[in-house]
Amino acid sequence: MKRILVTVMFSVVAAGSALAADLPPRPAPPPRAPAVYVPMAVYSWTGFYIGINGGWAFGKSDWTVPGATTGNFNVNGGLVGGTVGANWQSDWFVFGLEGDFDGQWLDGKVTNTCLPVQCETKSTWLATVRGRFGYAADRVLFYATGGGAFANIEANTSTTFQSQTKAGWTAGAGIEGAFTDHWTARVEYLFVDVQNAGFTTLPGQTTVKLNENVIRAGVDYKF
Repeated sequence: MKRILVTVMFSVVAAGSALAADLPPRPAPPPRAPAVYVPMAVYSWTGFYIGINGGWAFGKSDWTVPGATTGNFNVNGGLVGGTVGANWQSDWFVFGLEGDFDGQWLDGKVTNTCLPVQCETKSTWLATVRGRFGYAADRVLFYATGGGAFANIEANTSTTFQSQTKAGWTAGAGIEGAFTDHWTARVEYLFVDVQNAGFTTLPGQTTVKLNENVIRAGVDYKF
């Protein structure tokens, strides 16, 4: 009886093996789709913006009359104002046009034996219209800037006060970073040199020179 059972079991196993050999092979699993790399969006500097700025200015002034001069003396003071501009970006390069108007408290005095009075130079406002050219590393912009500058020059003595608006030029550089899609912050340096002011009612024909170095920070909103 045992032989019969063993013989039957071997027969069943052999038949199953033969049947499995006759079945078609299982299809190969489909290939996995390759991973798709999606690059992160690069920030665009193109657009119109407005902002505020503030900082410190320091420079030199000089009073000259026929046969005498004060020599250069220091002027300095704070400034704060508004900014408006627009940028256009091509690849990594950014081109822009910017204007600003700042109220400032630039002031300096000197007493010199060449002139019989105390000479004081002041400026209460500064405006610039500049082009900008920069290189954008995503959300960080490195730029150079230059253009026209306008400021008032006030010449004061103990007995007289005069003021003139003069044009000049400015150049500088800065760095700006975008901390959201619409808000940016910057730090920049500008050198400003305005035309000499000529005053006639001060001692003799007086020429007053003024230049300033501006270091300021700003925050802009880009539309």
